[in-house]
Amino acid sequence: MEMMMDIEKMKQEIPVVKALSAAKEVTWINPKKTDMETAKTRISLTNEDIEDVSARLKRFAPLIMKLFPETEDRNGIIESELSEIPQMKEVLKTVYGADLGSARLFLKRDSDLAVAGSVKARGGIYEVLKHSEDLALEYGLLSGYDDDYTKLASPEARAFFGERKVQVGSTGNLGVSIGMMSAALGYQAIVHMSADAKQWKKDYLRAHGVTVIEYAGDYGKAVAQGRADSDADPMSYFVDDENSKALFMGYAVAAERLDGQLKAAGVTVDEEHPLFVYIPCGVGGAPGGVTFGLKELYGDNVHVFFAEPVQACCMLLGLATGLHSQICVQDAGLTGQTHADGLAVGRPSGFVGGVMEPLLSGEVTVEDAKLYDYMRELMESEQLFIEPSSCAAFEGAVQAAKSAEIRGYIEACGLTDKMKNASHIVWATGGKLVPQPVRDVFMGTHL
Repeated sequence: MEMMMDIEKMKQEIPVVKALSAAKEVTWINPKKTDMETAKTRISLTNEDIEDVSARLKRFAPLIMKLFPETEDRNGIIESELSEIPQMKEVLKTVYGADLGSARLFLKRDSDLAVAGSVKARGGIYEVLKHSEDLALEYGLLSGYDDDYTKLASPEARAFFGERKVQVGSTGNLGVSIGMMSAALGYQAIVHMSADAKQWKKDYLRAHGVTVIEYAGDYGKAVAQGRADSDADPMSYFVDDENSKALFMGYAVAAERLDGQLKAAGVTVDEEHPLFVYIPCGVGGAPGGVTFGLKELYGDNVHVFFAEPVQACCMLLGLATGLHSQICVQDAGLTGQTHADGLAVGRPSGFVGGVMEPLLSGEVTVEDAKLYDYMRELMESEQLFIEPSSCAAFEGAVQAAKSAEIRGYIEACGLTDKMKNASHIVWATGGKLVPQPVRDVFMGTHL
């Protein structure tokens, strides 16, 4: 009852909370965002942390290439394409009245990342590799950082990892990335999946030797049980999506890779050429990590907005109230249920929320029906498929062109006359592994 009283008070004092609790689509500008110089004094993470991750992924590249031959074209580095989508830009203008003018619109296709087919291939795979490196160095499977990491694919190494477990709680895509990498190295991989997880993701994991435990409840219950099971087993390692620094930093490397792709596309990012990025958000780890990397690289010249479903807008609720992980969407009278399975999270990561507070430009929320519309329009205009939850990011691009809130933000940042030189990136977070029959169902879904 006390929380209900608090929520009623919050609704009166924080207008966006009232709108969120009514499941309305909102565009919210983060009042606590600071300039990058000030933000750095409040965040313990640094660019050195990103460099450490990058170096580790390079050390593992020969092993990844051996375990996953589809990564050979990139020499064992798991990376995705950056594609300009001018036809979709035209759709946003004609169908949604969102005119981006002469600015360029791109799709960052983490939906196509090798091994896991989603943005989770970054953080999830990285954390499994880091844990494996720690064990391998401690137990003498590797003699040092300059050793041959393909040794970790040997029968001896597989037997060593086979005595150990890696566990994670997931709504879907993180489970796929953790499960696939853990199983490939020989671990006993266990994924605790919430009711929101799609059946095909469970089937896919089981087909690759991963144990899937299903829960009738939401993401939070799957995580809590997974953590409890893992903590009770000294040979088990739990990947904590809510609080893991390793997971978060694995996503941050995306920025340095993107930088080369933008240069190749002739895109400059500086005071005269702002970059606007829109990322779907669930618990916050992936979008938070990517945002941190982008801000480290481009500072005040990049502007990042998260997109969440109206019924599962946990990060926005946590940021707007300042309560972070101490509040969940159910407290605000929302269900937490959404067709965007990867975003079906009721309680945000407190760790990520704290890091995002001075960095994030704002958020948008979106109704489920629009996700399918954006998905079909992208397919029809660009012949590119991404899953519905990925499509939440398009709402960010639409509101950047239409909403009074983001127009006001642009003005406050002194960017009004520079938007003609801007570039916009919609970050696609999943889709490659969706089976064709499921794609066909998605394409025919009208809510």
